[in-house]
Amino acid sequence: MKRILTLGTAAVLTLGAVTASGSAEGDLAAHGWAGTWAASPAAAVANTPQGYPNYSIRNVVHTSAGGNQARVRLSNTFGTAPLTFGHVTLAVAADGPRAAGGTMRTLTFGGQSTVVVPAGGEVLSDPAWLRVPADADLLVTTYVPTPSGPVTYHPLARQTSFFTRAGDFAGEESGASFTEQTAVWHYLSEVDVRGPARGTVVTLGDSITDGAHSTPGANRRWPDRLSDRLHGRLGVLNAGISGNRLLLDGGASGRNALARLADDVLTSGDVRTLIVLEGINDIQQNPHQTDPAMIVSALRQIVAQAKAQGIRVIGGTLTPFKGWKIYDPTLEKTRQAVNSFIRTSGIYDGVVDFDAAVRDPADPLAMLPAYDSGDHLHPNDAGYQRMADAVPLTLL
Repeated sequence: MKRILTLGTAAVLTLGAVTASGSAEGDLAAHGWAGTWAASPAAAVANTPQGYPNYSIRNVVHTSAGGNQARVRLSNTFGTAPLTFGHVTLAVAADGPRAAGGTMRTLTFGGQSTVVVPAGGEVLSDPAWLRVPADADLLVTTYVPTPSGPVTYHPLARQTSFFTRAGDFAGEESGASFTEQTAVWHYLSEVDVRGPARGTVVTLGDSITDGAHSTPGANRRWPDRLSDRLHGRLGVLNAGISGNRLLLDGGASGRNALARLADDVLTSGDVRTLIVLEGINDIQQNPHQTDPAMIVSALRQIVAQAKAQGIRVIGGTLTPFKGWKIYDPTLEKTRQAVNSFIRTSGIYDGVVDFDAAVRDPADPLAMLPAYDSGDHLHPNDAGYQRMADAVPLTLL
């Protein structure tokens, strides 16, 4: 019987030359590197002062774009001591923790199978030859042999991953040793592919982008649904963190959006477009931000810094929250002012009116019941589909 357990400013360090051994597999036309999956590091798992020594953790992630080469980014962003990865593998998933036959690859870092990640740092693997399908699951398994300090993780996965405390099983194809489950992602922050995708779209946001209340294991977050519409032509990376804010840090809700912008957006693989949907938590969480000028100032900076890197920026209007446990006319007035700025300021390369897409025509300050998860703040699967459908693909 399997037991379910929640196991709870990154400078990217690329070790050595970017090389790979072996010959190309498959015939996917290769362009540059594009991001196929991401989850922003949010915090350190509580009560992990020694890390997870002797654990093998098999993260299950879902691709947006395919390719014939892949590389992964691993994070010690919230660690306080060097972290050693003794064995890291990548495989196409068959079911659960089992890898599809013949797809298991051992990853290297500067040609070495072991890598040390400094506190606060990240590492990027060498490319591995592997035919990665679009819209499919991958298994990224890490083995940590020694104590490391607090474990960096992403709390809201809406996906079951697997682990064992019994040692190095990173290369095990059957997955039989992975008898425990976790509902979060550990260490892993991004997977890139080299194939037909001609760049990457990043979605920066909070729990609504993170997919809160979407069906677990079904990949029905709005960025997933957007990826379905793109059919692998562009990679889609989800940089949402539940509870995230523009102006304040928030424990497991991560660093504020500006503080994490470089790590979670600007250094990802070949980013062409950024979609920003942030600010509702600044309004509705304590301490409430009721001055729209403060939120607008942060949004302006996100746009300026992304455009300085040649990235197109799309503004997303803040969705309705009337009926949410913390709602009043003052907070609503702030949301309306922010949305007016997003729609009319002209600083964006385009606007997606998520507010108009999901609001109730009979009560425009509230979400349409058919799109409401029931808490009046987060959409359900149909609401996330509606949000994805509202994005004009020509803007990307």
